[in-house]
Amino acid sequence: MSRTLAQDLPRPARPASATPVAAVVALGANLGDRAATLEQAVTEIARLPLVDEVRVSDPVESVAVTLEGPSDTAPAYLNAVALVTTRLAPSVLLGMLHAIESAHGRTRRVRWGDRTLDLDLIAYGDVVSSEAGLLLPHPRAAEREFVLAPWLAIDADAVLPGRGRVADLLARLRSTSEAPEARA
Repeated sequence: MSRTLAQDLPRPARPASATPVAAVVALGANLGDRAATLEQAVTEIARLPLVDEVRVSDPVESVAVTLEGPSDTAPAYLNAVALVTTRLAPSVLLGMLHAIESAHGRTRRVRWGDRTLDLDLIAYGDVVSSEAGLLLPHPRAAEREFVLAPWLAIDADAVLPGRGRVADLLARLRSTSEAPEARA
């Protein structure tokens, strides 16, 4: 799945002062045709207005985590990370990611429940936000190997704002035997 998606769609006019920002989006699914869903979501992200480029990692499989902890009985997740070059504001990008989730049948009835598609905005440039609807960087990203490993695979110099180099975070996570494994 690792590749750059070119866009052939016409682009709306952009403000001359708009500077592209690198955003990190975690993708996950544990229901239905997980691989096809992730592929479709990446295509839909690439078609968003003011998105210039999308690079996506190869998918990784991870155990589902419920409110009670890791579950071997719940369907496993397929996860990937996309690097999105965009001029969209972070709140607008997040809203569009939620719309893509909804179009794929995502419901939010059970916290950490099974999902047809989960799209999390992990980071947006070096923006740090504690707004209720826009927590950046994602508060649990540094605890998730299935976010850090695919991210590092497509960006060897990746940094999680306020937390440090992704390579260091991943090494620390892997060195602890009780590393929490949570879904994106």
